Amino acid sequence: MTSISILGSGNMARGIATRALAGGNSVQILARDADKATGLAKELTGQVTTGRIGDPLSGDIVVLAVPYAAAAPLVAQYGDQLDGKVIVDITNPVDFTTFDSLVTPADSSAAEEIAKAAPAGSSVVKAFNTTFAGTLVSGQVAGQPLDVLIAGDDENAKTAVAGVAEAGGLRPVDAGPLRRARQLEHAGFLHMTLQQPLGTGFASALRFPS
Repeated sequence: MTSISILGSGNMARGIATRALAGGNSVQILARDADKATGLAKELTGQVTTGRIGDPLSGDIVVLAVPYAAAAPLVAQYGDQLDGKVIVDITNPVDFTTFDSLVTPADSSAAEEIAKAAPAGSSVVKAFNTTFAGTLVSGQVAGQPLDVLIAGDDENAKTAVAGVAEAGGLRPVDAGPLRRARQLEHAGFLHMTLQQPLGTGFASALRFPS
């Protein structure tokens, strides 16, 4: 069993927590509003604890289920508490004022920028940014398990995240080193922009042949 701390209590936190608990892991949910964390926990089945962001982290894996703008400041806030932990960045750094571009530098990614704020002893992994929240709750689309694309420089950290995904009924796909987060974030953005023209209502998935 892996212990997982999720920072955030929104739809993606719900989806990832659902899959993590389905795989027999324990989950800690921390939110700015502790009542929202408690409310989410009541919807879940399994070993769940809650609290407020700023409380000590109990998980070996820490999921940043917050908007990109909040992610690096949270990493900086926790600082050395993240030493030795796997940090999972799920964000898509979209400019939501225009919904026309990403806000990260052209030669970087959200994951790489977050890694700059993380302690040296931690490992940042990009994952879950190409999966939508509702599909994570069910764990599948059209009867097929979701593909979870994973990028990172630490093979052990990627293996840990892949293990959580697989235990939860998903199919982990190794996308390469952390710099591949740049392509994953563009893929996530494209997937988002296609929802309205295709009328798929954020219920589609990116799927690769096995």
